[in-house]
Formats: sequence, C-alpha cells, structure tokens
Amino acid sequence: MDKVLLKDLPALYGISEIQELNKLFTFLAYNTGNEASLENISKESGLAKPTIKKYIEYLELAFLIIKVSNVDQNCRSMTRERNFKIYLNNPSMRAALFSPVSAENSNLLGHLAESAIFSQWQHSPGTTTLRYARWKNEGEVDIVNLMPGQQRPQWAVEIKWSDRAAGKSSEIKGLLSFCRLHGLSNASCTTKTVRRSELVNNVALNFVPTALYCYMVGRNITSFVTDPANAKLLRPAEFFSYAEESDGQADEEPEFAFDQDAME
Repeated sequence: MDKVLLKDLPALYGISEIQELNKLFTFLAYNTGNEASLENISKESGLAKPTIKKYIEYLELAFLIIKVSNVDQNCRSMTRERNFKIYLNNPSMRAALFSPVSAENSNLLGHLAESAIFSQWQHSPGTTTLRYARWKNEGEVDIVNLMPGQQRPQWAVEIKWSDRAAGKSSEIKGLLSFCRLHGLSNASCTTKTVRRSELVNNVALNFVPTALYCYMVGRNITSFVTDPANAKLLRPAEFFSYAEESDGQADEEPEFAFDQDAME
C-alpha cells in the first residue's frame, strides 16, 4: 500500500505533493462508507477541491478505493454530482492503517460491511450501474442496480450489521418505500446472523448474513466471468427457509440480488 501511494502513483501521474495524496487516502480510509462531497472533504482535509477530485480518480485507478454515485428515489442523478460514497477496496486496510474495530462499534462495522460487499461487486463488469439512493426525510437504500442506459432499478439491497431489520420493518422503511415506488417485488437485506425470507408489505425480502452475501456475490461473479456459458449461480432457495412467523409467504421464490444481465 505504501509503495502504491508513495512511489507508483506519484511516478505514474507526476504527483509532486506526495503527502497530500497520502493525507487524502488516510482521510477517506478513516471515513470509509460515509457519504461525502468535495466540499466537506476539502473542509476537513484542507485540500483544494480540484486536487481532491483528481486524487480520487488516481486512487480508484490504483484499486485502493471504490467511489459510488448516488441517485434520488426516482433513480435520477444530479446534473452536477454533489454527494457520493467512498469505500476501501479492501476493508481490512482500515485496521492496518488505524486499529482493529471493536465489536461494540456497530456503526463503523456497518460501514465496513458495506465496504466488504462493494469490494466483491467491483469484480463484476456491471459495477458501473451500481448506485446508492438517498432522498429527503432520511430515505436511503445502500445498493441500487440500474438497468443499463435507463433510470430504472433492476434490484435493491439494504446493508445492515444487525438482526433488527428482520421482523422490524421500520428499520428498512427506505427499502420498502423504494420497492413500492418502482414495483420491485423482491429485495435483499443483509444481517449479522439472521437467514430467512418473508413477505413484508407485499415485498418478498431475503434476509441474509453479510458474510454469506459476500460469498454469494463473489462466487457468482467468479463463476460467470470464468465460464459464462456454464455458470451456475447460487439462488436463495439453497440457503433460505421461510419464517413461519412472517406476515405471509411469497407466492414464488424471491430472486437473489444478482442478475446475469448486470454481468453483460
């Protein structure tokens, strides 16, 4: 990591202020998963906005970070991008730079869980269609996959590092609202340990542990990229059992948040 930051990138792009690049990366790594803007990064880091924008591009090309753009509840992007999220390409880098995260720090662990999931999705050619949705009244969905060339969602995922969302719909009201608005019949929500499917407000929800979700995404992408003609994608029926205490049962198996179209 030091070699990339202090030698490779400066040599490749003619960066003379190496400490500025290192300072920015340290700031982004510490705040992985948080929503950011050029304005607030500039204010916190003391770097000029054009410099920040340029360095973020370099860090992306070096596979050190992942930048995710946002859309509103209607899947529309801003003409001038204001907010975005930055994730570490490998969430373990944060512990290497700072210190291991305690189990009690659920907020930071949630951001690292998001980083881990995006680090798996980055291997897909369809990564360019991934966004996060945020709108007024604190509505948010962590991953939205847009249909290529359209402002319509193919699927949506909410990332949680807790089990509260399973059985408590208020924890995922943004996801449910988004699904209703766009007519999505199913969606996924990651958890800490809970693994089940249930029907909530007419949306078939797959609750899957974050670690298992990472495995499923990574395995499916590897299988498809390696041998697209014979790829066998994992489906939720192989992992889920329907919860008897749910509001009802889905009429058909909810689709896992992985679509072959997103790989093409």
